[in-house]
Amino acid sequence: AATKQWTQIKVPFADTVYDIDFDSPTHGYIVGARGSFAETNDGGNTWEPRSFSNLDAEEEITYRFQVVSFKDGEGWVLGKPTLLLHTKDAGKSWERIPLSPKLPGEPTSILATGSNSAEMITSSGAVYTTTNAGRNWKAQVKETIDATLNRISSSGVSGASYFTGSIVNEQRDDSGSYLAVSSRGNFFLTWEPGQDFWIPHNRGTPRRIQNMGFVRGDIKNGLWMTLNGGKLLVSGAGVDLNSEEFPFQEANIKTGGYGITDVAWRDDNEVWAVGGSNTMYVSKDNGKNFVFDKSANDIPGNLYNVKFFREFGNMGWALGSSGLLLKYVGENA
Repeated sequence: AATKQWTQIKVPFADTVYDIDFDSPTHGYIVGARGSFAETNDGGNTWEPRSFSNLDAEEEITYRFQVVSFKDGEGWVLGKPTLLLHTKDAGKSWERIPLSPKLPGEPTSILATGSNSAEMITSSGAVYTTTNAGRNWKAQVKETIDATLNRISSSGVSGASYFTGSIVNEQRDDSGSYLAVSSRGNFFLTWEPGQDFWIPHNRGTPRRIQNMGFVRGDIKNGLWMTLNGGKLLVSGAGVDLNSEEFPFQEANIKTGGYGITDVAWRDDNEVWAVGGSNTMYVSKDNGKNFVFDKSANDIPGNLYNVKFFREFGNMGWALGSSGLLLKYVGENA
C-alpha cells in the first residue's frame, strides 16, 4: 500500500523552490525563482518573505536564486544571472560579492565552509575556495574539464573525446569530492580533492543520464544515477574512481515512465526518490526496491530536490515547482 509520509508547508511565493538550508534546527532559508527568498525561525513550519536590501525589487525579480548555504550564522546565496551574496549575521544584512568575468564557466554551486570561507564550483568544472569572504579565490583543479578531455585521449569513454559543452548537476559529497554529468547526458566525471584533473566515466547504458548523486552523502558509499524513462541505478560501495566503468545495479522502481530528478538516503536503509508529476517513492532496503508514496499525488507540478539534515534530527524536505515545499513526517503521521 502507498504511504503518505510528507506534509505540504505553505511558502510565501508561488515560484519554483530551488534550495533549502538550515544553520540550526529552527533557523533556515529557502530560495527560488523570480527572486524568491524566505526565512523560518520555527524549524520550517512557517516561512516569512525576505528581500535583499542591496537589490531593488525590480532587479530582484530578474534573478533565479538557485543555491543557499549556511554555516554558524554565515551564509551565501548564488543567483542566475551570476550573482553572489554573503551574510555574516544570519541573513540580517547581505553583501554583494563581485566575481571576475574571467571565471571559466558560470558558478553553479557554493558551500559555506566556515568563517569567511566557502567553496564554489562552475559549469566548466573549476572548483575554488575562499578564506576572505570572496575577495580572493584559489583554484583547486588544474584545468577545466574540456581542457582535460581535449588533452588526454578518452577513447574508452563514449562521448568524452573532443568534448565541447558544459557539465550539469555538479554534486559535492561530505568530504569534498565532486560528481558531474556532461550536459548531453552521455558520460559523467568525478574529482576528488588532491587530484589535478577530473576523470571521465562511461554511463554503462544507452539511456541518457538525468541526474546523479552520492549514496549517503559520500562517494565511498557509492553513486546513484537516474536515466531517461524513470530508471534508477545504484552502485556498490568502494568503487574505483580511476576506472572508466562503474558497477551499477538497477533498482526495482515502477515510475510509469516519469523521470526521477533526485534521490536521498535518510539512513542506511531508508531511501527517497522524487520526480516528475510530483511522484515520490521510498525504499527500506538501501535502494533495491521502492514503493510509491502518495504525499504529493494531488498537487500539480514536479519535484526537483529531496534533502535530509542529519545534523538537525534528520529532518527532511522535498522541493518543487509552484512554491511546493514538503516536510518529512514519517509513517507515524
